[in-house]
Parts: sequence; C-alpha cells; structure tokens
Amino acid sequence: MYSKDKLLIIDADGTTIDAFSAIERTFAAHNMKIGDLERFQKRRHIFKYLGGLKEFPNNLSRQIGKQKRSKLVRTLTEVYREEAELYSSTEIWMEQLLQTDRLRVGFVTRNITNEPLETLKALLKRHGVDASGFDFLVHVSLKQDKTSAFRKLREEYSVNPARAFACGDEKKDYFASLSTGMHPFMVSYGFEEYDRLTNKIGVPAELISKKPEELHQRVLHALSL
Repeated sequence: MYSKDKLLIIDADGTTIDAFSAIERTFAAHNMKIGDLERFQKRRHIFKYLGGLKEFPNNLSRQIGKQKRSKLVRTLTEVYREEAELYSSTEIWMEQLLQTDRLRVGFVTRNITNEPLETLKALLKRHGVDASGFDFLVHVSLKQDKTSAFRKLREEYSVNPARAFACGDEKKDYFASLSTGMHPFMVSYGFEEYDRLTNKIGVPAELISKKPEELHQRVLHALSL
C-alpha cells in the first residue's frame, strides 16, 4: 500500500550547486586551469578534471600521486564549505519545498569532498538553509550509481512511482530515475551539455531545463505549488 506522500530527490553538484565554479577556484589555488564551462561539459570521465589539450600536461603533473590528490580534495572541501554558491534563487526554492506538506524531499549526491554530507550541510547553512529540515541526505560513491539509493528511498517512504521525482544533470541521474519509475527533471547548465543530453543520451528536450529558475518552476508546477 502506498502512502499519500510525494518524493523529490535533489542532486547537488551541477544541479543546485555551482560545482564548476568551485572546481575552477580549487584548480586555480593549485596553479591549474580547468578551461571554460562549455569545454568542461564536453569532456568525459577522468578527462573532465584533467582539462583539454592546453591544460592537460600541467594538470596531469599536479594530480599524479596520492598526496597531491589529497591536497586537491582538501582544497575543494574548503572551497565548497566556505565559498561555493547555490545557483540563483535555489535557497528560496528549497524553503518552499521544505514547507510543503506530504512531500519527502532530500539529497542524493556523489560529491567528492571530504565528509561530503558535512560539506553539503555547511554550504546550505551559509545560504540560510537548515539541512536538518530535509528528510534524507545520502552520499553515493563514484563507483556506484544512484539507482539503488533512489529505489531504497522510494520504498522506505512507500511512495507511488508516479508521485516520485528526481533532479539531475548527468546521464546516471537520468537512468537512475527511469530505472526506478520516477519522473526525471534534467538540467543542461551542469556537468552535461544540452546537445549531449538530447542527442547522445536520449533525454527528451521537454525534460531539460536550461536555467536554474526553469528547473524550479517545473518542479513547483509538478507539485501543484
């Protein structure tokens, strides 16, 4: 038997948090360059963080070795906790969600900072959002996809798949949503560009928001808010 609740799973990096700017600042602190957002979105896998042809040699030399990577992650953690920003009007949108009755809402994130959930709480607190108001904060490692986490949350709250939604900016977000019967809200201003989402991954254009404000409006409308 299903509950009367709805479920909204929020993604962090690239969907609600301006992760690219945080990465850019982190790289600059270690005398590296990540390139512009357009090129960043087109790179795949590990090459996302090694830069393009111009940046690759210098970035590679500064990322090889466990100690170098640890320093990079430590700086990234500091940037996220002390400087990183939510996208425009996201904190207002979140407050609306937190005040909505019969809505189970929270984060499933693959953030790679140290103690990622504590990092998320610190970032939200700087923006006036109390993380304790969310129903769940879940971290998934880079080696895992989000499918099992999505399914576990939906089953835990006994939510009808037709009343379950998930936001994301990457291929894995999209397929995790479909695999668990949820409606995906996708964005093209994060880690994946619009052309790749539509032409390579097969995301219908109608599901993609090109700006944070568009995502907020779509979600609120779907929730009848």
